[in-house]
Amino acid sequence: MKKITAIRILVFALALFSATTTRAEFPVNTIPETLLKKADFVKRLDETTLTIKNAGRAVYHRHYAYTILNEAGSDFAGMAVGYDRFHIINDISGALYAADGKKIKSIRKKDIQDISGTDGATLITDARYKVYDFYCKDYPYTVEYDIEFEMNGIFSFPEWMPQSGPRVAVENSKLIFEVPDNYKLRYKMFRYTGAPEIKKEKNTSRYVWQVTNSAAKASESYAPEWNQQVTRVLTAPADFEIGGYKGNMDSWQNFGKFIVSLYAGKDVLPEAVKAKVLDLTQGLKSDPEKVAALYKYMQQNSRYISIQLGMGGWQPLDATYVAEKKYGDCKALSNYMVALLKAAGIKACSVLISGGPDDKDIVADFASNQFNHVVVCVPAKKDSIWLECTSQTKEPGYMGSFTGDREALLLDGDNSCLVRTPHYSKEANMQNRVINAQLDENGTLTASVSTTSTGLLQDELHSVVYDLTDEQKQKRLRNNFSLPSYDISSFGYTEIGNSPVPAVMEKVQLVSKDYATITGRRLFISPNILSKHSVKLSDDEKRENDIIYEYAFKTADTVTVKIPKGFMIEAAPGAVNIDNQFGAYSIRSSYKDGVITMIRRYDRNAGKFPATDYDKMVTFYNAVYAADRARIVLVKQEN
Repeated sequence: MKKITAIRILVFALALFSATTTRAEFPVNTIPETLLKKADFVKRLDETTLTIKNAGRAVYHRHYAYTILNEAGSDFAGMAVGYDRFHIINDISGALYAADGKKIKSIRKKDIQDISGTDGATLITDARYKVYDFYCKDYPYTVEYDIEFEMNGIFSFPEWMPQSGPRVAVENSKLIFEVPDNYKLRYKMFRYTGAPEIKKEKNTSRYVWQVTNSAAKASESYAPEWNQQVTRVLTAPADFEIGGYKGNMDSWQNFGKFIVSLYAGKDVLPEAVKAKVLDLTQGLKSDPEKVAALYKYMQQNSRYISIQLGMGGWQPLDATYVAEKKYGDCKALSNYMVALLKAAGIKACSVLISGGPDDKDIVADFASNQFNHVVVCVPAKKDSIWLECTSQTKEPGYMGSFTGDREALLLDGDNSCLVRTPHYSKEANMQNRVINAQLDENGTLTASVSTTSTGLLQDELHSVVYDLTDEQKQKRLRNNFSLPSYDISSFGYTEIGNSPVPAVMEKVQLVSKDYATITGRRLFISPNILSKHSVKLSDDEKRENDIIYEYAFKTADTVTVKIPKGFMIEAAPGAVNIDNQFGAYSIRSSYKDGVITMIRRYDRNAGKFPATDYDKMVTFYNAVYAADRARIVLVKQEN
C-alpha cells in the first residue's frame, strides 16, 4: 500500500512538473480580436505598485508583459530603467515568449547593460540606465519584465497612462498605491470611469486604478495632445522629502516656496561681474534697455551644458560658478541672469515651465512637478519681458514655439504663482514669399526666391541659421521644395530687426530642369512654384477627436514667371476664394506682356473645432490641395 502510494505521488509530481515547465504563459491566440485591430503591440498585463514608507521613502515595483505584433511594435520590446542616488534598483528579471506562449529564454543578469545617462549636452550626471533587449524578430512574441527599485527621496510619482500612445492596446493595466494611514495621497483622474478602489487595512490604505480591454486607437491629424485623449491618472504627495530638504506641494504657492528654498544664496556674483553690470547699464534710461544689454552679455559669456548631480535636477549651480566657468544648465543660467538683473536693480524671477512642442499644457489645478525647463521673467504690469537663457542667439523677449503660449510657475517666494508665457497672434506669425522666375521652351525654370518669415514661422529658419553648417543648409534646401528635380546655385540668410517678434529672410537661387511637362507644342506648368499645400485628407475616416489648430498664421506668395518667346496661354485655372472657420485661402493668376503673375494668400485661424466639422475640414483642405496644383497650359504659336 505504501509502495503504490509512493508511486502515485511520484507520477503526480512528474506530471505537475511537466505541466509547469510547458505551461503557456502568454499565448497570442487568447488575445481578444478587438485588441488586435490597429495595434502594434498589446499590453497583456502592466501592473505598477508604489509602497510608500514615509514622506521620503517608497518602493516602486512594476511587472509588465507586452505582446509585440509587428516591427513597429518592436520599439517597445526593450527595457530601460533609469537610476541615480534617489532611485536604487533592487532587482530586474524578464523573459521572452513565443507566439504559443511558451518561454524561449530568460534575462541573464550579466547581459543587462549599464550605461551612462550623459548625452551631447550633459557635462556630468549621476543618472545611469539598465537596458536590455531580446532582439527578437519572429512576430508575434511577448516580452515580460519585472522591475523593483527604492525611491530614496520623493518629489514626484510616475504618471499612469495605460494607453501610452497610438496603436497600443491594453488587456490589463493597474496602478496600485499602498500608503500609511497618515499619508495624504493626492490624485487627479482623466477619462477614468468611476473612482479608485480604496481598501483600508491595518495602518495602511490601498488605492487601485485598473483599465481592461481597451482597444488601440490610431493617431489623427490636428488632434489634441495624446494625453488628453486617453485615460490617465496623475498622483503626487502633499508633504515630501528629498535630498535632505522637506516641502509641501498641495498648492502652487507651496511648491514655489520649496523651489525658491533650493535657490537660497545662489545669486551672489563676483565683484568684477557686478562692476561689469554697472558699466553695461550706465547711461541706459529704461529697464528694457538694461535687460537687453545684460541678456546679450549673458549670451556672449555663457553656454548651455547640463549638469545633473544629486539635487541638481532642481537646484541650480550658484551664480559665481556660472560667472567663472561660463556654462550652466537652464536652471543655472536663468539664476545667473536673475542675479545680473538684481545687480542692476531690476527684479526678475526664474520660471518653471514645460518646454517642447508636445505636452506643453500643465494641469493647472493639480500642483505637482510637471516641469522640465526654466526661463526668466522680468515682471511688469504690462509687457513683462521673457528670456530664454539657454539660447545664445534668441532676441530678448521672444519665447517661440518651445516655451511660448503656456502656463508656467513663476518663482517668487510666498507670491509664487502660475503665469502665462507670450502668445503669438496671426499677425506675428507671417511668411511673405516673392519669386521671380523664367521658363525656357525646354521646360527648365530658373528662379530667384526671397522668403521673409516672422514669429513662430521663423523658428525653424533661426535654427538653420545658427545650428547648421553650410553643407547641412545646402542638404536641407535640396530636400525642402516640392519640385520634381532642382539644383541650388546659391542661398543666404539674414536676420531682420531686434524686436520681440524676430524675422529671418531666406534667399535662394534655383534651377529646375523638369519643371514643365512637355507634350508636343504644349508646356504644362503650375504657377504656384513652392507653396503647394501638402495635406490631403480622406473623407472615409470617422473623426473621433476635436480639431485643434495650435496657432494662427498668415502666408502670402507673389510669383512672376516669364514664359518663353513664341508661347501663349491656351488654358488657365480660374480664381479660387475660400473663407470659413478654419481660415481664408485665395489664389489667382493673370497674364500680361509675356509674364504670368500668381498671387496666393493663406491665413489659418487658431482654435478648437468640433469633430463634427471634420467633413468641412476635408472639403477645405482638399480644395486648397487641388487649387495649389492647378496648371496653366502654354502652347507654341505656329509660324
